[in-house]
Amino acid sequence: MISPEISVIIPVYNEEAGLPTLFARLYPALDGLGTPYEVVFINDGSRDRSAALLREQYEQRPDVTRAILLAANAGQHMAIMAGFEHARGQIIVTLDADLQNPPEEIGKVIEKMREGHDYVGSIRRRRQDNIFRSSASKAMNYLREKTTRIRITDQGNMLRAYSRSVVNAVNSCKEVNTFIPALAYTFACNPAEVVVEHEERAAGESKYSLYSLIRLNFDLMTGFSLVPLQWFSMLGIVVSLGSAALFVLLIVRRLMIGPEAEGLFTLFALMFFLIGLALFGIGLLGEYVGRVYQQVRLRPRYLIEAILEGDQ
Repeated sequence: MISPEISVIIPVYNEEAGLPTLFARLYPALDGLGTPYEVVFINDGSRDRSAALLREQYEQRPDVTRAILLAANAGQHMAIMAGFEHARGQIIVTLDADLQNPPEEIGKVIEKMREGHDYVGSIRRRRQDNIFRSSASKAMNYLREKTTRIRITDQGNMLRAYSRSVVNAVNSCKEVNTFIPALAYTFACNPAEVVVEHEERAAGESKYSLYSLIRLNFDLMTGFSLVPLQWFSMLGIVVSLGSAALFVLLIVRRLMIGPEAEGLFTLFALMFFLIGLALFGIGLLGEYVGRVYQQVRLRPRYLIEAILEGDQ
């Protein structure tokens, strides 16, 4: 069998309602590229009929379709890692199953890759999200870039292309938790971005809640930078100096004016602020310690139940 030039990796989690539309649009778009390709679906422990639909699609197009069925939900990025480790193409494209990134846009990132880039991200032209979600995403993108120095304009967009060398580098990493676009960006020598269209979900609902988005960005910052710890250390120094200055001021005031009862609640407020700051610092340290704990357990990142593929 001819080795594919392009591998399209699509994680699937409870996407039963939208998969038929995805199939109907994806394969014609890839056939139109005029180059050998494969589609690698990863069923991430779906609880609906997604796995059954992937089996049916594999039976219809076994020449270009492969399906990896995970035994349990491992998370979107671990599902993509499973796809990376099984993809055979020289250009690896990731795509969401919800059709917010039209499959017809895959050609744009492929064309950009052929210009000599080893990593191509995408920027949604007109995001079909509500104002709150868009604003929160922009704010987190800005904070992430300032913290990690990783310049990804639209980190929430899954349509991306990676060279074989970058994917091999990502596969060599044994991190339990990671943000794949950021990790790949650190390995890329010549990254680029293209503007693509964005549509509303074809069916179903987003798997990312506000809490999940906050957790994702917090994991990203603590996984790729020590800046949060350094910032907190500097904040601790400033607060300590301020507290020492306030302590001296209160002693001088007591000696010169005498004790006062009216300032009791001010001192309580200051104490609660310092306690809250200390608890935040403990939580921040806990994030880094937790990452070390997860890493040293050496548990598998995902478990594969079955792989549907032809004789290749």
